[in-house]
Amino acid sequence: MTQPLGRLTAVPAREVWPHEAHDFTPWLLANVDVLSDLLGMDLVLDLAEHPVGDFSLDLLGRDEATGRTVIVENQLEGSDHAHLGQILTYAAGTNPGTIVWVTSGFRPEHRAALDWLNEHTDEDTRFFGVEIDVVRIGDSAPAPAFKLVAQPNDWEKQVKSATAAATGTMTDRDRLYWDFWEQTRTAIQARHPGWSRARSSTKASWFNMAVGTSGAVVSMSFTRAGLCVQLYFEAPDAAANQARYDALLARRDEFDAALGESATWDPMPGRKAARIVVYSEFVDVADTVAWPAMTEWLIESQGRLRAAIDAVGGIPAV
Repeated sequence: MTQPLGRLTAVPAREVWPHEAHDFTPWLLANVDVLSDLLGMDLVLDLAEHPVGDFSLDLLGRDEATGRTVIVENQLEGSDHAHLGQILTYAAGTNPGTIVWVTSGFRPEHRAALDWLNEHTDEDTRFFGVEIDVVRIGDSAPAPAFKLVAQPNDWEKQVKSATAAATGTMTDRDRLYWDFWEQTRTAIQARHPGWSRARSSTKASWFNMAVGTSGAVVSMSFTRAGLCVQLYFEAPDAAANQARYDALLARRDEFDAALGESATWDPMPGRKAARIVVYSEFVDVADTVAWPAMTEWLIESQGRLRAAIDAVGGIPAV
């Protein structure tokens, strides 16, 4: 006997979120995973109604993998010229790496405008168009079913990045970092897909991965002391970073025992941040022969670092 199937029905967005600023923006701030999964990035949203000159940006955050700023502008109505202008104004005032326009529907010319911007900006700048869809099955609770209708062509962006060295916009060092992190990101996501949603590389000397707590990341980095993996506290509030660091420092013996070695505990005096670091024997990203070993060390050490965090009950809430 065939099991009866429910019918999927659309729900008007205004039935779920009557007011854009009072209902939808706070919901998106509290449910950032919906956008993170859709965009394929480890997204953190920190501020709502962020002032940019005389205007207010709906949401401001960052991509944890790269540290670049992310801005989000919302509409519970269809796209319009006014919001397109606002997005460009906010971008000029915040210098973001990712710009997200969320609306209940895109006019063809506005979707084309986002496509044009993606084609004509550099490899570090991305524009996304997201349509708000809400559905239910039978009498179930409504559920978000957002759609990505405009996005950067990451292959094109990477081709631009690959040829940038020839045009002078990417140094040889940038190219080494980009290729190394792309290799490492791909290997990590194949073996530990829950560690990162990132879909592209970076030419920075570091690459961050989410640790499940806003204001903290697991950072892989080439420092002056060499390649390392670290638990990095980077919340805007310096007191919060210090409080988290101190709470873990009080359980240092348990932490280091679970880690399997003594970490370097660095309160970073005079800085807003704090960190717990594990160093490797690797010194320079230019040692390309050692890249496979570097990647293996990063995966193994990050696994031990995450296990140590779990062993002491996770990162404290502040």
